[in-house]
Amino acid sequence: MKVEGTKEFEASRERVWAVISDPESMSKLMPGVEGFEVVDDDHWKAKVKIPLGLGGLKMSIAFEKLEERPLEFSSMRAKGKGVGALMDMTTSFTLSGEGEHTSMAWQADVSIAGAVGSMGQRVLQPIVNQQVGQVLSALERQVEGHT
Repeated sequence: MKVEGTKEFEASRERVWAVISDPESMSKLMPGVEGFEVVDDDHWKAKVKIPLGLGGLKMSIAFEKLEERPLEFSSMRAKGKGVGALMDMTTSFTLSGEGEHTSMAWQADVSIAGAVGSMGQRVLQPIVNQQVGQVLSALERQVEGHT
């Protein structure tokens, strides 16, 4: 399942980059994070509760930076495991803009296997869209100083 879009920020590319390239800052943007640990500069882990109907799905997710071109491009991979679900996600961000305006083109390719994956894209797409929307809104608040 692929999702993509663009997001505009009233903040410099340096400010947006400082947040999206820092695992700890990114962990604060993700909804449902219950635990977080940096392994090294390119690897980190999170325990996340994803809202799925009653109670939600708890997942352990391992993140890995794949590529990074400062102030311009970043991509990462996330592999998650939970009861009845395996998630594999690749995301990328491309930044452009001048001065105090930054445009971010983003995309995510999400694959969910197991019992949760069998719910189908029609059920999972709105959940993925909601999670992405929450992350982008939190990122906007952080980079524009509305924390």
